[in-house]
Amino acid sequence: MLDLAYVRNNLDAVAARLATRGASAGLEQFRELDRKRRAAITEAEQLKAQSNAQSQKIGQMKRQGLDTTAEQEAVRASKARVAALEEEQKAFEDGFRELLAGIPNLPHESVPVGKSEADNVEVRRVGEPRQFDFAPKAHWDLGPELGILDLERAAKITGARFALYWDMGAKLERALINFMLDVHTREHGYTEVLPPFMVNSRSLFGTGQLPKFQEDLFKCEGQDLWLIPTAEVPVTNIYAGETLEADALPVKLCAYTPCFRSEAGSYGRDVRGIIRVHQFQKVELVKFTRPEASYDELEKLTADAEDILRRLDLPFRTIVLSTGDMGFSSAKTYDIEVWLPGQNGYKEISSCSNYEAFQARRASIRFRGGKKAEYLHTLNGSGLAVGRTWVAIIENFQQRDGTVVIPAALRPYLNEEVIRPRK
Repeated sequence: MLDLAYVRNNLDAVAARLATRGASAGLEQFRELDRKRRAAITEAEQLKAQSNAQSQKIGQMKRQGLDTTAEQEAVRASKARVAALEEEQKAFEDGFRELLAGIPNLPHESVPVGKSEADNVEVRRVGEPRQFDFAPKAHWDLGPELGILDLERAAKITGARFALYWDMGAKLERALINFMLDVHTREHGYTEVLPPFMVNSRSLFGTGQLPKFQEDLFKCEGQDLWLIPTAEVPVTNIYAGETLEADALPVKLCAYTPCFRSEAGSYGRDVRGIIRVHQFQKVELVKFTRPEASYDELEKLTADAEDILRRLDLPFRTIVLSTGDMGFSSAKTYDIEVWLPGQNGYKEISSCSNYEAFQARRASIRFRGGKKAEYLHTLNGSGLAVGRTWVAIIENFQQRDGTVVIPAALRPYLNEEVIRPRK
């Protein structure tokens, strides 16, 4: 959530920055509400001044023995009107906060201005796509042929966009989770946490999923419980309503969780395979930092996510999202995209974002470095999306005979070098 005072005092500048995102939601209502608020404040101040003058006059009249009934009635009416205006001001403040809840974050000045993903800018490219001497298969063909991925039975059990892993398919998923957690905790300095996989509405509001993106979530009927769309939600809210000491920052946490998304806005996209499913596993990186350090920490977080792909020898590129392609809560986002030969293109495997104080303000997370506590900055990114990493390995390391070579970094976790067809 944006700072109310900042928006109120810089409304034109805020509107200009939001326009680069193609957003103007709520600003005209905000402007009209602010006009009414200012009018109420002006009227209340005028009435208070009149009441004070009238009270002095009443005192003088009483000393002269004059009847003050009419004057006292006028003062009572003024006070009643002032009380009503003050209630209106409180209602206006509630209205401001309701409007702010639906206004996206302001893009950082370093974010390229654009209308869509076509305006994203590539920052770096690591590794070259492998040249095959045969036509590489997509994972939705190769996985079932190996007997490690079963989409038909998953659909029977649950429905479309779910996956069932068999044998080495399941083991590879588990190996990737352990590998990612080990690298991030042992070498990148993160502390592992295992949060709840369900959260309440307050937590989803804190990270910006509610109220705007309710349709993308799965809710438990009759309860204030939602399945998490990402570990970002429970992990960020660990410190909701708390004030951290400045000396403790940055706090760096990582977590494995399953994630659940309805994919309401992705109709017709990535309908084959397991690129876009309703349930998937992810290792998430979350940071709490001082404001002045947050953009350095974003670069480090992005590098930590990239390091997993480097160790797995998977080609990837990193892009910075344009203003027109950014997420609702983000001030700046890097997307890391891995090369998928079966689909002849790059596909997002991690989004690394700096939210500045946007989430901290919604979740009331502060730090104290001096006498006054202030909002800290929150960051997060996938380190990585496990299912998409699984896909990248299967497609990039497939062989002509239909087997898949296991990357060297994962062999200690699997005690195997090759995935062969399951008998």
